[in-house]
Amino acid sequence: MIHAESPSAEEDLATVHLSDPPSIYESAMSSVRSPPSPPSDTPSLFRAITVTDPRREIEAANPLPGSTSFVTYSVTSSDHHHQALSVRRRFRDFVTLADRLSASHRGLFVPPRPDKSTVESQTTAQPGEFLERRRAALERYLRRLAEHPVLGRSEELRVFLRAEGRLPMAGPTDVASRMLDGAVRLPRQLMGEERPAAEEAAQPARSGRDMLRIFKEMRQAVVNEIGGARPAAAVEEDREFLERKERVQDFEQRLSTASQQAEMLVKCQHDLEETMGELGLAFIKLLKFENEEATCDSQRVRAVEAKRVATAAVKASRYYRELNAQTVKHLDTLHDYLGLMLAIRAAFSDRSNAQLTVQTLMSDLSSLHGRAEKLEAASSKIFGGDESRIRKLEEIRKTIRVTEEAKVCAVREYEKIKENNRCEFERLDVERPQDFLSMLKGFVQAQVGYAEKIANVWENIAEETRHYATDRTLSV
Repeated sequence: MIHAESPSAEEDLATVHLSDPPSIYESAMSSVRSPPSPPSDTPSLFRAITVTDPRREIEAANPLPGSTSFVTYSVTSSDHHHQALSVRRRFRDFVTLADRLSASHRGLFVPPRPDKSTVESQTTAQPGEFLERRRAALERYLRRLAEHPVLGRSEELRVFLRAEGRLPMAGPTDVASRMLDGAVRLPRQLMGEERPAAEEAAQPARSGRDMLRIFKEMRQAVVNEIGGARPAAAVEEDREFLERKERVQDFEQRLSTASQQAEMLVKCQHDLEETMGELGLAFIKLLKFENEEATCDSQRVRAVEAKRVATAAVKASRYYRELNAQTVKHLDTLHDYLGLMLAIRAAFSDRSNAQLTVQTLMSDLSSLHGRAEKLEAASSKIFGGDESRIRKLEEIRKTIRVTEEAKVCAVREYEKIKENNRCEFERLDVERPQDFLSMLKGFVQAQVGYAEKIANVWENIAEETRHYATDRTLSV
């Protein structure tokens, strides 16, 4: 960035004329058109989404001075019938949307939402700058959701974008409340007075509402880690998935390396921008000195030449600034895919948790069947049967029926997550080459186009100052 040290220098910079004719490269590339992307089989319900007008508001429940304030954003969406609707949403509503999508679409690569950076909001020199960054991040997040073939048509996103007034979706219960609820239920579960519904068993135990199952799944995880016997039907045998998982891990490492190199490139171009700007200022100062202290024609001639070099240096500095902005724009695809890696890991975690639930329920069934067989054998040895053993046997059989239903739901959920993983990998295989090809094409066009502009600047200077080399040759 150019730092002017005096008002007069800034005025001289403002007089520099930077208009240029279109470059040959730009003219040649203007005729090149990328082939249109194939239309999606399940287009999004929304054709355009914008987030604007951040506005600070006071909590309605406590309007006293000094009360907690929050920022709301105007979210405008238009459907394919060009019907636009605007609603106001606060950041907490975005958190609720993200949690609901993750819970209802397990196994999908749900784009991660922007983080709530309280520290950054307090330390940023310009509060408006922080709000603008967050606004842009939230807009980008919603557009990614809308572009997803499944999430873009989800009921959660539709309600978020179209429901007027306060968001009708209930926010997530905090972890402490869920754990407290689970602790209250635990004694009744241990006494056999309460059993979870089959549908509840299909959900991840780590939600905290079923402490007994949390302990059982922790035990099963330990058994898996130390190499104990696992239910054969629940062991991950999808070789294609395991190979894809390895490729994703390798891709993430390469992506991280490429992202670091992209940041280094941006820094180098920024340094060039500042260096060219400082060079231009130095020649402007020389120009002013020569004009103010000129006593002969040679000094006035040097002043004219100094202005030419200053103009060229400032032009080059601004071109480097524009180039850097284009570089950040195109190489931001790397950062987008780094964020996608978080979503992929979350989908893998959904799959592992669902598999662990199936393993735990199958282990429970095996244990229950063993207990039932022992009670049946013990009861058969007593003439007329043992009433207490018969009651226990009936309770165990009832528990077996409930656990069987839970296992069926858990297996169904696990298969659904596996299918979601497979579909997402297929989508990624199609979109990733297109995204990176577009990124590289834009990056190369920017680099070559601005390199040509900067070269033309210095070629013009070389042409205008050629007589110095001629005079030197004649003098020799």
